[in-house]
Amino acid sequence: MTLSFENRPRIQSIDIVRGFIMVLMALDHTRDFFYDLSVQPLDLNSTYPALFLTRWVTHYCAPIFVFLAGTGAFLSLDRSGSKKATSLFLLTRGIWILFLEIAVINLSWTFDLSYEQMFLQVFWAIGWSMISLSVLIWLPFRLLAVIGLLIVLGHNLLDPVLPAQWGSNGWIWMAIHESGYVAFTDTRGLYFGYPILPWIGVMICGFVFGTIYKRPEAYRRKALLLLGLGSVLLFIVLRSTNWYGNEMPAQPYNTLWKNVLSFIDVQKYPPSLQFLLMTLGPCFIALALLEKTNNIISRIFQVYGKVPMFYYLLHVPLIHLIAIITAFSLGFDLAPFFSNMFFNKPDPAWGFSLGIVYVVWIAVVALLYYPCRWFMKVKATHKKWWLSYL
Repeated sequence: MTLSFENRPRIQSIDIVRGFIMVLMALDHTRDFFYDLSVQPLDLNSTYPALFLTRWVTHYCAPIFVFLAGTGAFLSLDRSGSKKATSLFLLTRGIWILFLEIAVINLSWTFDLSYEQMFLQVFWAIGWSMISLSVLIWLPFRLLAVIGLLIVLGHNLLDPVLPAQWGSNGWIWMAIHESGYVAFTDTRGLYFGYPILPWIGVMICGFVFGTIYKRPEAYRRKALLLLGLGSVLLFIVLRSTNWYGNEMPAQPYNTLWKNVLSFIDVQKYPPSLQFLLMTLGPCFIALALLEKTNNIISRIFQVYGKVPMFYYLLHVPLIHLIAIITAFSLGFDLAPFFSNMFFNKPDPAWGFSLGIVYVVWIAVVALLYYPCRWFMKVKATHKKWWLSYL
């Protein structure tokens, strides 16, 4: 039996939210290629509000994307009724996503066929989360829910454990819970950007969350609003008291805007409990408010939301190619653009204003609209098994 996450009546609010975060994701990646890489946008000693918020707002992308991937898995299982088919699909799709992360997405970022410097990022986390979920869905549903919540709520208890405590096996802890870089040689290395344990918890919770879409609409909307508001309130309480859920407390500054931004600057690598509450809370509220939305803007976002992987695989190389064309036309050295730019930064003169970054971002999103709409129609009208892997 072949299973596809698309073989079910689509829930438009999920597609709208997912499409919105996919569009938002391209903003951060455009900034990576077109802004001055020497400036850390979240460093309140050197940044400014617009730059900080340009980076910060894209924090919503990864947790919502992973969470809704879990929800999609539940809805597919609910429609097919076959746990075996769902498990097999999660396993094979997870392996496929790991391959894409290692072989395709890394190449999109670097255009370096030697793969000297590799980043394991969001697709790495999604792939392992799907593989884990393919096994865990065989557990009793309530036990699965408990495991997901324990990971999300409790993984910060592991913060004191550091890779150095693992000695030569420190890379294992980097892969599981603590971001870090492993150098193989002077020029070759591997960066674990998305430690998998917290993200597995997020996907499990997304899977369990899918049960809410079996409830009547009025109940569902009320539950979503309460869950969203409760998550945001809990974030505010935890952040204000610094009791639990984030290693770094908010730092005091002499200016109001820095104090506000410091308050919302919580840990993403790995995603702390406070980070997940801050990002997923508004997601629940948006899902409640967008159930009946049907206008031209929502329909545009749905296009990207229905083909998120196709969009993701196109947007990074497109931004990278535009950066190379721009650099060539302005006479910059192109060598850094064929390596990992975070390790081999371009000419110090390279980098544009934030306004230019936004112009390029809008152009990239616009250029991808019609290819995404075309592929959306292909997936809607053709039921080939391999389409569900893109």
